[in-house]
Amino acid sequence: MEVSPYPQCPCININGKSEKGELTMPVTTAASRLGTSAFEETSPVELRPDWRKEDAQGVIRAVYRQIFGNDYIMKSQRLISAESLLCNGSISVREFVRSVAKSELYKEKFFYNNFQTRTIELNYKHLLGRAPYDESEFAYHLDLYQTQGFDADIDSYIDSGEYQENFGENIVPYYRGFNNQVGQKTVGFTRMFRLYRGYANSDRAQLEGNTVRLATELGQNGSSAVVGPSGANDGWAYRPSKDGATPNQQVFGGTLAFGNEDNRTYRVEISGIGARGAKNYPSVRRSSRALIVPYKELSATLQRISRSGGKVASITPAD
Repeated sequence: MEVSPYPQCPCININGKSEKGELTMPVTTAASRLGTSAFEETSPVELRPDWRKEDAQGVIRAVYRQIFGNDYIMKSQRLISAESLLCNGSISVREFVRSVAKSELYKEKFFYNNFQTRTIELNYKHLLGRAPYDESEFAYHLDLYQTQGFDADIDSYIDSGEYQENFGENIVPYYRGFNNQVGQKTVGFTRMFRLYRGYANSDRAQLEGNTVRLATELGQNGSSAVVGPSGANDGWAYRPSKDGATPNQQVFGGTLAFGNEDNRTYRVEISGIGARGAKNYPSVRRSSRALIVPYKELSATLQRISRSGGKVASITPAD
C-alpha cells in the first residue's frame, strides 16, 4: 500500500468519482485559497488484508495526524503498546483509534484545558471527520459525559453506525466534511471551515486558542461563514470582536485617507495583544481586532504589535 502524504482525505479523481465508483462533489473551486487543495486527489489510508510492516507504520502516522489534529507528537509520547498490538495484528485500525482517543496524551491536549463543548467539536472533527450539525449533538454528548464519563463518550463516536459505515474496521478517519455525501447535511460543509484552519495548522496552534467555535451558530440554528486560513483570502480569515468594534479611523494619529497610490491604507488584523500595550497603543481586551494603518506607518505598527506580544492574522488593502 502506498501511503499518501495527505492521509486524511477521500479520493476524488478527474471524473468526480470515488474509488468505489460513487459520484462525489469536489471540495470547491476555491480550494487553493481556502487551504483544502491538499485533500482533493488523495485516498483514505486503509490497512488491507495483505498489509506489510511499512503499511502498518503508515497507518500509525495517519492516525496520529488525524486524532491529534495535526499536532506534533514526540517520540517519547508515542503509544508504543497500542502500536505493537496493531503491528502484530492483535487489534484493528478502529481499536487503535480508540486507544489513541482515550489516551492520557489526548486528554492533555484536548480535554483538560478546554471547555467540554470545545472538546466535543474536536471529537467530531478527529473521530468522525466532520463538524457538529446541530445543538442536539452537543447536548447528547454533554449528557453522556456527565452521566458515564470520558471513555464512554469516546466509545459513542467510534461505536456509532456513522463511524462504521464510513471507516469500518481498517480505514483511518479523514475529513469527510469537505465533500457532499449521502447522509451528510450541507451545513456541515460551512461549519467545517470554522474547525479547519489550513493543512499546515494544528488544532492547538490556532489564533482563537481553545475557545468554542460553533456555539453561536448551533444555538441560533444558523449556518457558519466560510472562513479561510489566516493570512490569505483577502481578509476572509478575520473574525470580528464580540462587540463588533472595528475602528474606522487611524490609531496612531493623522488623517485617514483612501484612494490614491501615494497614500495607501491597509487593514491589519491582529490577535493576542496583552491588556497593556506599548506607548500610544490602545488596551485590547478582545481576542480579535483590526487596525486601519497608512502605508508609511505600516512597518512601525507591525513592530509595536510584535513588542506587545500580538499576532498578525492578515494584512489586506483597506478599500
